[in-house]
Amino acid sequence: MKRARIAWAGAVHDAVEAGGQLELLTPALKGRHVAFEDAVWLPPLQPLPPQRPRTVLALGLNYADHAKELAFKAPEEPLAFVKGEASLTGHRGFTLRPPGVTFMHYECELAVVIGRTAKHVKKADALDFVGGYTVANDYAIRDVLENWYRPNLRVKNRDTCTPIGPWLVDAVDVHERHGGPMNLALQTTVNGKVTQQGNTRDMIFDVPTLIEYFSSFMTLQPGDLILTGTPDGVVDCQPGDVIVTSIEGIGELTNTITQHP
Repeated sequence: MKRARIAWAGAVHDAVEAGGQLELLTPALKGRHVAFEDAVWLPPLQPLPPQRPRTVLALGLNYADHAKELAFKAPEEPLAFVKGEASLTGHRGFTLRPPGVTFMHYECELAVVIGRTAKHVKKADALDFVGGYTVANDYAIRDVLENWYRPNLRVKNRDTCTPIGPWLVDAVDVHERHGGPMNLALQTTVNGKVTQQGNTRDMIFDVPTLIEYFSSFMTLQPGDLILTGTPDGVVDCQPGDVIVTSIEGIGELTNTITQHP
């Protein structure tokens, strides 16, 4: 099932894809259909209790070809960093290119949404702890990168810098229809031109390995995210560019670059 979270008619609604439209799940409007273009798309994630912030873990250099593209040796253990939830934005939204930046690029990534509490999980059982999958575009501001092995806050943690969505696809659908998350084609287009192609099978550390690794020293909670890295083929994005990051079986995430007036 493809789930979405949208703003429409002055309220926030959960919805599912139905016949090329959004079918609302709000009790008073249950069954009402809304056209894609009439909705404001939000990150397709359930809100968490105020006392528990969402943990967003992201991987750097998790595809060997991307590491080679940047002239770096592939890491021997997951190269991870933490992002704030304020960086997340929805499908068909806008991402700000800061003034004076000379190189800002997209990163098409499979995002794993944790479905139940995970602590000391074994790799063989790891996929049982996944609630669903979505598409993320984890923009990077290369100008302020201090060290590829220590991605800093100004590179990856800016407001609007991580579009995510449009759908949260149930894990069972990906596992049954695609044999799991490790054989999905990825693609990015900029203004309709294909600029990046890859496949999740080329990850250095696959999804089960990442869940085992993180849960070995921290507790993963329902709603937490793991962004799994990007293949090679990143290019600079300018204001006005429309970037579509897509993953087989998950969806197509559209985002437009803007700038300060």
